[in-house]
Amino acid sequence: MRVWISHRTSYFYHQPVALGLHRLMLRPREDREHRLLAFTLDITPDCRVAWATDVYGNAVATAAFEGETPVLVVESRAELKLVGAPGDVPQLDPFAQTYPFAYSGPDWTVADPFALPVYFDPQARLAAWVGAIVMGPAVPTLALLQDINTAVQRSARYEVRAQGGTQGPLDTLDRGIASCRDFAVLFAEAVRTLGFAARLVSGYLANPGGSAPGTASTHAWVEVFLPGAGWVAFDPTHGTMGGHNLVGVAAGRTMEETTPVSGTYAGRSDALRQMLVEVEVEVTA
Repeated sequence: MRVWISHRTSYFYHQPVALGLHRLMLRPREDREHRLLAFTLDITPDCRVAWATDVYGNAVATAAFEGETPVLVVESRAELKLVGAPGDVPQLDPFAQTYPFAYSGPDWTVADPFALPVYFDPQARLAAWVGAIVMGPAVPTLALLQDINTAVQRSARYEVRAQGGTQGPLDTLDRGIASCRDFAVLFAEAVRTLGFAARLVSGYLANPGGSAPGTASTHAWVEVFLPGAGWVAFDPTHGTMGGHNLVGVAAGRTMEETTPVSGTYAGRSDALRQMLVEVEVEVTA
């Protein structure tokens, strides 16, 4: 597929404010299935932009401003070629094809932090919930992960929530309502209780039909590290496996580490009048 993405974030203030440094994570990640053909970043007002790569391999732009402004607009445009196909099955190393398995020493050195749960669960409710999905002492790894993926999808009703942060995994189970990032957090924390290394990913859904959740907004999912296959994508919002229709921008241990636009301003605490996020995704075969 060929994919064109436009992502505009606009901030409107009641009066001019002095903008502090802003951290922008908008440039799509590249791998063997995702080829970035073009990328542009336009920011109003004028600023100095410096690029760097963070510890997770994300491309991060830092914008430095001068003076005051009543508006901030950050717009990125990207063109990509996606070469993966639906139904592609990851090829795991023989020892990892059945769960439980242990990561090798070199893999564990890198994967260890991603296998540690983030949210406090003193009563081990999440471990009990996901433990009920494990059918037996030895189960096919991919089948287990897909069963958890499906269980997370069925655990809550999807809602669009542009703001308000991310709710914890137990909150999602209790409320039965979740945005894509809430589904992602629940899946990541669930598989971490079983010892899998999982990272949160933010980006876009490239859906030719244009009807699935996340098509006209940013999207979130999870990648699990599996020996022999590397980081394998699981999208619990849709219950799917594989990244053939996912365009990742930022990956991290927590959802907060993948925020597309973040920064500060100097001014009244109520100076922000409105924030708008507009995303357009166009897909051709």
